[in-house]
Amino acid sequence: MTAPGIPANVPGIVPVRGTQSFVHTLSECWHRPSLTALEVLWRWAYGIPTLAILYHLLYPAVMGAGLDWPALQHMTILDPMAAANILGQAIDKAVPPLWAILRWLAPTLIGLWIVISSIGRTMVLRRADPRLQSRIATVIILQSIRMIALAISFFVWFRLLEAAASATIVRPVAQGQEPNLVGYCACAIITTLFLFVLWGVGSWALSVAPLLAMLRNLGVTASLRAAFQLGELKSKLVEINLVMGIVKIALIVLAMVFSATPLPFESVTSQGFLTNWWIGVTLLYFIGSDFFHIARLVAYLELWRTFQTDNPA
Repeated sequence: MTAPGIPANVPGIVPVRGTQSFVHTLSECWHRPSLTALEVLWRWAYGIPTLAILYHLLYPAVMGAGLDWPALQHMTILDPMAAANILGQAIDKAVPPLWAILRWLAPTLIGLWIVISSIGRTMVLRRADPRLQSRIATVIILQSIRMIALAISFFVWFRLLEAAASATIVRPVAQGQEPNLVGYCACAIITTLFLFVLWGVGSWALSVAPLLAMLRNLGVTASLRAAFQLGELKSKLVEINLVMGIVKIALIVLAMVFSATPLPFESVTSQGFLTNWWIGVTLLYFIGSDFFHIARLVAYLELWRTFQTDNPA
């Protein structure tokens, strides 16, 4: 399955942008539902047991932490300081028992995710293009590197939010002044968007390295080196990665909108209907997210095939 490419060095012909080829890829993936089905299968084969384990281990810990549930239920955004105080007290009580479990459970689940996702992603890509070679051990190591980079990005994001909270809320309150909640929200939004764009621009190489390992039968170091040396193809991959980030945000917004749709009719609907509605919206969100994950990988693959055809050297 190869996307139609246009050589970049032909006079008078405008090269196809990465997003233009991505539209073709979306159509191809839509007409091959088995790719999305296989992606959903391996993700949910990991996700459903994981959710059951988390519920079985974490729910009793939270319920036994002695939280003030009436206060939590009556929190309101109209009094953000009181709500923050209630949440702070709840977190102080819930964190110790949760941490006792998560400090060993989280690394175990992350390790399982790396292994299962590497195997599942290999199966999906080989179904998309049988010419790809199976490099599961290499993909596992590359997935581990990507997870470490993602963890570092979350750590940086959290520390920046802490610094913003200290400057706009903690310090003014300590000095007897009003907290600057608007300033904190602005800092949080700007920081999140900045890191989001930075991750979209910089993480494409970590996403394409496993694909290069399967395309060219490369090891870990060679795959990473090749991912950062793609020449003019790099801009198209970055473009697709940024578009995919925007699509993910759009999916989240749509899920929130659909989740809130029945709320105006809450007085004439049952709690069971609302629960089933929210479960349905959540499942649709996950399926949509899986579809676009597949589309991004197939787009990388098609761009590489096109680039190799147009530039045989």
